[in-house]
Amino acid sequence: MDFGNIKKLIEVNTDADVLVNEPLKKHTSLGIGGPSSLFVTVKSAEDALFVFEAAKDNDVSFMVIGGGTNILASDDGFEGIILKPLIKGIEISADKKTIKSGAYEKAAQLVTFAIENSLEGLEFAAGLPGTVGGAVAGNAGCFGSSFGQKLISATIIDSEGVLKTVDNSWFDFKYRESAVKFKKTILIDFTFEVNQGSLSALKEVAKKHLELRKTKHPSKNTKTAGSYFKNLPPLNKGERRRAAGEFLEMAGAKDISVNDAMIFEKHANIFVNKNNATAKDVLTLERILKELVFKKFGLVLEPEVRFLGRRPDGL
Repeated sequence: MDFGNIKKLIEVNTDADVLVNEPLKKHTSLGIGGPSSLFVTVKSAEDALFVFEAAKDNDVSFMVIGGGTNILASDDGFEGIILKPLIKGIEISADKKTIKSGAYEKAAQLVTFAIENSLEGLEFAAGLPGTVGGAVAGNAGCFGSSFGQKLISATIIDSEGVLKTVDNSWFDFKYRESAVKFKKTILIDFTFEVNQGSLSALKEVAKKHLELRKTKHPSKNTKTAGSYFKNLPPLNKGERRRAAGEFLEMAGAKDISVNDAMIFEKHANIFVNKNNATAKDVLTLERILKELVFKKFGLVLEPEVRFLGRRPDGL
C-alpha cells in the first residue's frame, strides 16, 4: 500500500496533521504500541469526514482513537490510518437542562465545568481519565452511574460516511460498552442531560470521589489503562455488580507479573506498565489471571480494555 499518496491527498485537502509510522505508545496511557502507517489528527468534522472517505476509497484499514486511556495497542502497530479527532468545546443550553461537549474534551474537565455552573448529573465522573468520546464509547461509569444514562444525543459520522445526529438508542448501551465497539464510527460531540444543583453539594460529592480515587488508583504519570477487566454480573437481579478486583486479589493477582507488566499494589484489577512492557506481556498477564480466577471461582473475566491491531499468536 502506497501510504505516501494518501498522505498527500489528506494534506492537500484538509488542515489535518499527518504523521508517518507514528508510535502508538505515544498516544496510549499504557505507553504501549508499535507504529501506525498514518496517524492523522483533525480539528473539524469536515476534515474527519474527508479522512474517513480517503481510507474507504483506498481500501485502507481505519480506526479512531481518543485519549488512549482504555486501549492496548499491538506491538506490531497498525497497518492503516489512525484518526484522532481533536473536537473540543463545551456549551450549556439557555435553559440549563443540557450540556454539550466535543468528543475530545477531557471527561474530568467536562465534569468540572458542569459543577462550576451548578449543574448536576455528571459529578459521578469526577477525576475520570480520558476523553468524553472514550467515556461514551465505553459507557464509562462509577458510583452507580454511567455516561450512557446521561446522554441525550450525539453528532457522529456513521459507517457510510454520513454526518448526522443520533439519539441515545443508537448506542445500544450495555455495561462498559456501546455500539461504537462494533461500528466504524467517528464521534464528534455529545449532549447530556443535567439539572440545576447546589454548587457546594456538587463540590462535596466531587471531592469525595476524587479522594477515593487517590486511595485506589495510580498517580497521574503511571502507565496504566485503569480497570482492566469488567466487573462481574450480580448474583441476584437488582444487586450491584461484583468487583473483579476482589476475585483477582483472592486469586493472588498482586503477586504476579510478566516482565514489566504488573498489577498495581493498591488495586488488583489495574494493570501497570512499570517501564517497557509490551502488548504481549500484558496479554500474557491477562491470560494467566483469567485462568486463575476461572480455576478458583469458576468465573470468566472479560477485558474492559480494547485491543487495537493484530494480536500475537495464541493470545
